[in-house]
Amino acid sequence: MLRLAVTGAGGFLGWHVRVLLRALGWPEPTVLTRSDLADPAVLAARVDGVDRVLHLAGVNRGEPAEVAAGNVQLAAQLAEGLKHCANPPARVVYANSVQAGNGSPYGDSKAAAARLLADTGVDLDNVLLPNLYGEHGRPYYNSAVATFCRVLAEGGRPEVHADRELGLVHVTDAAARLAGVPAGGSWDPAMPALRISVRDLVGRLTEVAATYRTGEIPSLVDRHDVRLFNTYRSHCFPAHYPLPLPRRGDARGELVETVKAHGGAGQTFCSTTRPGITRGEHFHLAKVERFVVLRGSAEISLRRVGDTEVLRFPVRGEEPVLVDMPTMWVHKLVNTGPDELVTMFWTNELFDPDRPDTWPEPVEAARPAPVAVGA
Repeated sequence: MLRLAVTGAGGFLGWHVRVLLRALGWPEPTVLTRSDLADPAVLAARVDGVDRVLHLAGVNRGEPAEVAAGNVQLAAQLAEGLKHCANPPARVVYANSVQAGNGSPYGDSKAAAARLLADTGVDLDNVLLPNLYGEHGRPYYNSAVATFCRVLAEGGRPEVHADRELGLVHVTDAAARLAGVPAGGSWDPAMPALRISVRDLVGRLTEVAATYRTGEIPSLVDRHDVRLFNTYRSHCFPAHYPLPLPRRGDARGELVETVKAHGGAGQTFCSTTRPGITRGEHFHLAKVERFVVLRGSAEISLRRVGDTEVLRFPVRGEEPVLVDMPTMWVHKLVNTGPDELVTMFWTNELFDPDRPDTWPEPVEAARPAPVAVGA
C-alpha cells in the first residue's frame, strides 16, 4: 500500500480517489488544503516521507485570466513546498488534461503547471486525462454527462449546441490510474474510453431516463452502459425513491412485478430476515442493486461515502416499493417488524466471489470520512 498525499481532495476526482482507497483499505491519504499549499514550510512537513503526491487541484471554470493564473499558481506552490522537503515523495502524479497546450487559457496553464512540477527534481507522472464522468459530478461544471443527467432527472430535455466526438473515461478508472491501484475489481487503470458524439450521448442518456422512469432497467450490456446508468441514478437519488410497485391480485393470490430488465446479465434472489436482524452494511463501486420488501416491515438506511447524513426509508410488504442502492452509498436493511421479513434482491451481474464489489462499512458509525464532493 502506498502512502499518498492529495491536493484537490474535495473535488470530483479527489472524492472518487478517496472512495476507491477506502474500499481497498488503504491508509487515509494526507489531504493538502489550499492553506497548506500557501505555506511552503507547512506543505513540506505534510508531504515529508509520503510515497506519492497526487496533484488534482485545479481551476476549470471562471474568467480566462483567473483559470490560467489559478492552475499555474497551484502548481508553483506545490513545487515550492517540494523543494523545501527534507524527505521528498518518490513521485508526483499530476492530473493534467488532454487539452494541455491547446492554445486556450485552461490548456496552456495546465501545460505550464506540468513544466513547473517537472523542475522540482521529483519524478513526475504527467497523466493526460480525457473527459471524466461518474457519480455525483457537478452539473454545469464537471462534465457534460453530469449536466445532461441532471436535466433528465429533473424532467427536462438536454440541448446540444455543438456536436463533436468525446472520449469519456469513468472517474474510478482515472482514480485507479492516478493512485497506482492495479487492475482488478470494477476499475481499470488503463482507462478504457467510450468514444461517442455529444448528440449520441444525449440520445443514449435520454433512453436510459425514459426506461428507468417507471423502474425498468435499461440495457446494461457493457461496462460503460452500467457506469452511465449509475451516473444517471446518482442524480435521481434520493428524490425519485422509493418507487411504488403495483400489486395485482385475484382469488389465487397476488403478483408484484419487481424487475423488468431490457438486456444484460442479472441475478435475482430472495431472503428471509428474522426480527431485529440487519443485512448489508457495505457499499458498491459499480454494482446495481435493488431491494423490494415483499412481506413484513423494514427500514432501508443509506449514507454516501464521506458524508455523515443517513437517509432512511421505511418500507412494508403490504405496499411494495423498489429502492435501488446508489453506488458509493453504504446501505443496510433492518427488519423492524415482529415477524419474518421477506425481501427480493436483484443485481445486474452474476455474483463472482473473486470480484464481489462489496466493500464493508457500517452505515451509522463511519471511519474518518473522505472530504465530500464540493468541499
